[in-house]
Amino acid sequence: MKKLLYVIASLAIVAGAYVWSFGVPGGAPTGADGQAPVTQGPGGPSGRPGGGATTVVLTPVDMQPFEDTFRAIGNSEAVSSATVTSDVSGRIVEVNLTPNALVSQGDVLVQLDARAATLSLETAQSELEQADATVARYERLQQSGNLTITDVTLSEARLTQRLAEATVAQAELALEDLTIRAPISGKIGLSDVNVGDFLTANTPIVTIDNASALLVEFELPERSVGFLALGRPVTLQTPSLTGRNFYGEIASFDSRIDDVTRSITVRARVENPDGFLWPGMTFTTRITDLSDPLLVVPSTAITWSRDGASIWFESDGKAQSMPVTILHRRDENVWLDADLPAGTMIIAEGAHKLRVGSQITDANAAPQLTEREPT
Repeated sequence: MKKLLYVIASLAIVAGAYVWSFGVPGGAPTGADGQAPVTQGPGGPSGRPGGGATTVVLTPVDMQPFEDTFRAIGNSEAVSSATVTSDVSGRIVEVNLTPNALVSQGDVLVQLDARAATLSLETAQSELEQADATVARYERLQQSGNLTITDVTLSEARLTQRLAEATVAQAELALEDLTIRAPISGKIGLSDVNVGDFLTANTPIVTIDNASALLVEFELPERSVGFLALGRPVTLQTPSLTGRNFYGEIASFDSRIDDVTRSITVRARVENPDGFLWPGMTFTTRITDLSDPLLVVPSTAITWSRDGASIWFESDGKAQSMPVTILHRRDENVWLDADLPAGTMIIAEGAHKLRVGSQITDANAAPQLTEREPT
């Protein structure tokens, strides 16, 4: 009997030591009365649903236009330019080609030796004078009743007269071709021709650029086609004149999209009254398209499902969901097509834990203070 009591006492001591060291088996704590404390169930302060409202971040939906900007690098050329050549060959006797000098249309640039052409013109003029005199004499004789001057004779004389007139005109043209004039007004470039050189026909002599305005050609992506329009403003910058903006407008654009680059060629015209801009300069172009005001929300307000994008908004203290179409994205904002009035409070953060109809409260709302009754 003593042995049995000794065993029971030993087991009790071991059990007490275990409980003191590791607690009640199963991890269930005991209260002061030996019973487990009551825990908050689903209806308690932090339960979902049936408990307090879900805390979210609310923000009013805004209306803003979306500024779509297209940038491209372009090369410039003068609004008009010409390469001066000669239609005939000849020896140069005069040159008026000062680089960067301004010339007007019709100014003499190069004069070729015209001595032979002048003699040809004088000969043709003499023959014409003789033909004119013959026709005049035949007409007087025929009017006086001279039967020797028949109609055939007079017609032949008049034909000779017309041929002489054509010969004079041809000689005048040949003489004029020896004087090379400026085809347009503008600034002269460099030239290698000199007095005494023999100039052959169609040899380039000099270039003339009318840089009172420049045309800047650049490429825009296919998605820009919708807002391309003649006269649309273009802002330009060039590394040659750092820090300055120049303003032009779209002057023309191609009628098709390149099937390889998927881009369209655009030309902008920029006026150059002060002459600061030179043909051949490289420009960075910027074209901005400003849309009508659209709904704009933080990107964190967008939730996704198999049905697409949607946003959550507050209505009478409850969460509601609405499908939306995303039109544009930039930085942390998203522009939408949705049937929501401006000022509607949307859920910017915390929408992932909501269901339609859930009670919500704004995390940014000021806490409500309650006065305690004096004891």
